[in-house]
Amino acid sequence: MKRASPAQEPSIRGKPRALRGCGLLLALIAGGAAYAQTPTGTYPSRPVRLVVPYAPGGNIDITGRIIAPALSEALGVSFVVDNRAGAGGAIGSELVAKALPDGHTLLVASTGSTTGLAALYPNLPYDPVRDFAPIGLVSNVPIVVVVAPGLPVRTIKELIGLAKSKPAHVTYGSGGTGTTNHLAAALFEVNTGVKLTHVPYKGMGPATVDLMGGQIDVAFDQLSAAMAFIKSGKTRALALASPHRSKILPDLPTLAEAGVTGADASTFTGLLAPARTPSETVAKLSAALVKTLKTDAVRERFSTLGAEVWPSTPEQLGQFVKDDLAKWSKVVKSAGIKVE
Repeated sequence: MKRASPAQEPSIRGKPRALRGCGLLLALIAGGAAYAQTPTGTYPSRPVRLVVPYAPGGNIDITGRIIAPALSEALGVSFVVDNRAGAGGAIGSELVAKALPDGHTLLVASTGSTTGLAALYPNLPYDPVRDFAPIGLVSNVPIVVVVAPGLPVRTIKELIGLAKSKPAHVTYGSGGTGTTNHLAAALFEVNTGVKLTHVPYKGMGPATVDLMGGQIDVAFDQLSAAMAFIKSGKTRALALASPHRSKILPDLPTLAEAGVTGADASTFTGLLAPARTPSETVAKLSAALVKTLKTDAVRERFSTLGAEVWPSTPEQLGQFVKDDLAKWSKVVKSAGIKVE
């Protein structure tokens, strides 16, 4: 059907559509100017959304819920955790990358959603460096190898033996393709010569539920998220993917002590805002985050989960993201990790 020319288009509320379009354009320009002139000193002017790009229950979700109350107290408005799971963290991350850059929508970023996915997928709908304004690091937590309580293995050596006797039969769950859980397991496969079957979830919360129920066999989970289930006996820890043992699980050997070298992995967390967020807003958020991470209650909460608090400047987080992306890109290439 041929479209009418502008002169033939019906008028709306007495105005030609072309003129109405000009009026709308002028209104948008005026609105943009007003936004640009809004004093940054008024920030925050409403509740702040902390987007967690995974389902509830995992390490990143726990991190967001630890810092949200303290940030609320520091800045005088509510910080609300909003779980936007899917695509290994890409859905929630893209949401923040494209959000209004006013500091009221932030990303609880991590290795998986920020650098791990980018290492695997060069054509993500967001760039972890270009599309975000770094605010600060939050924590770092090692990966722990845990198994279902019914799996007949109690050591890494026994797990390797089972996996080699039944190639691709042993399953492991992750928070999604490209997450640290996935990359850590792939590193383990490369360094042990075993073949496991990957089962991706929309976060480690649902993966852990299936692990406890025996629907999957193994998980390479963040210690902070796995700790409660390990202590309750609902899952069984075999080794820590860290250069050193954990103070909260001193009897748990490291992977190196168990005979597996080159497979250490951990997850960083940090706060990112959309690119072009005003520098004054970023500075205010950064100061509040550092203050939050220095409080005894927050530090104690992370410590009990085996996580190390990592306060930083925005510049330090920005450099860390660049370095971490380079690291995982090299790992993906050298280990031959393929997207499933």
